[in-house]
Amino acid sequence: MVTFKASKEGLIKIKQSRVEKGWAISDYRWLEEATKIIDSSLQEQGLLAVGISIGTWKRFLAGKSPINAEAFQAYCQVLGLEWKEVVEEIGGKVTDSNFKKSTRKKQRAKIFISYGNCEPDISLSLQFYQTLKAAKHEVFLAGESIKVGEEWPKLLTSQLQQSDYFLLLLSPQCAMAEMVTEEVKLARDLGSDRPENKPVILPIRVNFPVNSPLNYELRSYLDKIPQREWKDAADTPILLEEILNIAAEGNSSGWEQKLINTTSKIAPNFAEKPTPSAEPELPGGQVKLASKFYVERPPIEENCYETIQKPGALIRIKAARQMGKTSLMARILYRGRELGYRTVSLSFQLANRQAFSDVDRFLKWFSAMVAEELGLSDRLSTYWKEHLGVNVNCKSYFEKYLLPEINTPLVLGLDEVDRVFQHPEIAEDFFSLLRVWHEAAKEKEIWQKLRLVVVHSTEVYLPMNVNQSPFNVGLPIDLPEFTPEQILSLARRHELNWTEAEADKLIKIVGGHPFLVRVALYQIKYQDLTLENVLETAVSETGLYGDHLRRHLWNLQQHPELAESMKKVVNSNEPVQLQGLLAFKLNSMGLVNLEGNKVKPRCHLYRQYLIERLGNC
Repeated sequence: MVTFKASKEGLIKIKQSRVEKGWAISDYRWLEEATKIIDSSLQEQGLLAVGISIGTWKRFLAGKSPINAEAFQAYCQVLGLEWKEVVEEIGGKVTDSNFKKSTRKKQRAKIFISYGNCEPDISLSLQFYQTLKAAKHEVFLAGESIKVGEEWPKLLTSQLQQSDYFLLLLSPQCAMAEMVTEEVKLARDLGSDRPENKPVILPIRVNFPVNSPLNYELRSYLDKIPQREWKDAADTPILLEEILNIAAEGNSSGWEQKLINTTSKIAPNFAEKPTPSAEPELPGGQVKLASKFYVERPPIEENCYETIQKPGALIRIKAARQMGKTSLMARILYRGRELGYRTVSLSFQLANRQAFSDVDRFLKWFSAMVAEELGLSDRLSTYWKEHLGVNVNCKSYFEKYLLPEINTPLVLGLDEVDRVFQHPEIAEDFFSLLRVWHEAAKEKEIWQKLRLVVVHSTEVYLPMNVNQSPFNVGLPIDLPEFTPEQILSLARRHELNWTEAEADKLIKIVGGHPFLVRVALYQIKYQDLTLENVLETAVSETGLYGDHLRRHLWNLQQHPELAESMKKVVNSNEPVQLQGLLAFKLNSMGLVNLEGNKVKPRCHLYRQYLIERLGNC
């Protein structure tokens, strides 16, 4: 691309012309008029109008760095100057042919804006939308998609897949939204799959300091991604300029270089408000607060605490999403630390897709992550011998390096192992390896140090040899829903003087679903709602469960076979028999309960919402 900057003499002429016109140096008419000239010129050529950013304009005025040739000429034309008398050539000899060629390289960016349904999020998103649209970029407002009808989940996914940039306006409310977490996850996965890493994630904290707590899942997805802060209206033009420059130039390196903070420094969220995903570990100082609303389901906790003290222990925790699996694992790990053990928690949901490309890469990633969490250096090159095979290498890495380096037992918590189920060629090797480690504790003292906690959402449908599977040994834990008595106890912890009748009303809508119960109690306690308000609006898009329900619908519509199966379930008054794998997947999502070889909706809330969205049979 041909680029120019003004010469010293040219800068004097620019100032003289500006003064003659009576324009202040900050007069935006320069920018507006120059943009019109460029857009008109490009449209006459049948090319795409792109607009000019404020940053380009300021560089022109300063003459300190070059700008693209067409913008330079437009500014000169607005000032009534002959550009050849102002320019100091930078990018090569100027001819009509190479000037026109430079304009053809311009492309407009596609930008996806995610934001919370509150102020100032909405107003700020509209400012970004209008400014970027005025600069001829394609912009999609995620919040507006819900208004387009039944096709919004497909539209949302399609727009994310096509986007160059994912602009995240992260306010306190937005940070709690399940749909926002799903959008960030998809953007991250798409970027890791593509050579150009698109869409690039650009987070802006809106009245939400960078050291404010985030839920575990969102915090991990945003880990090490540079962020900006918006504190008040004075920050708006600065951020608009930066985003405009990125979109116009197709280069986000400036965003990455001007690092304000990263989420690696953000504290875990142990606030009273229930979060979509639980923390896998509890720091000592936070246990009291985190435990205030934790509901024990005897004798599960005590059985786990007792088992983890046994050499070579293996605990298997199974339950649907948001039933409390990760919270239980966190308490097991905390009990381990109380006993003087080392602990590591590892969620497979947070591994990028590249880690699952083959079993060798996966086991190297797994081994390296455990070493990092233990504060040990990476010695894969020393212990990984290609001719020995990946399972032997991984076993050797633990047996000869990781376990000998620590003087106490190690409790290893493996969360979201369902992610591994999706890759059968990896799953068979990995899970058989866990079984080998568990059995090795009977013969080798070194393996008695290792205590495994394996957490998953669905039934294990892998065709594994029973003697090689870790899912038929150890202590099995299947987490049940809350009982009416437990819900009443939780209500009292929220300082609500509920009766059994009030608990029953909530149960009729959400059953004993731990997360849904917690959300209702929190809203009633702190958001000045009544139980009647909650029940009346529960199924609506604007009710307190709207975001949670939209996430389920979005996930269903990304898997048509699951959506069709769920449609049958919600439209039947009797339990429905489904193909086994489909039933397991719907159960792991938390949408259905299993009754023998049949399923039924987990709660009335899901039935009513999905009947309206998926349609009647």
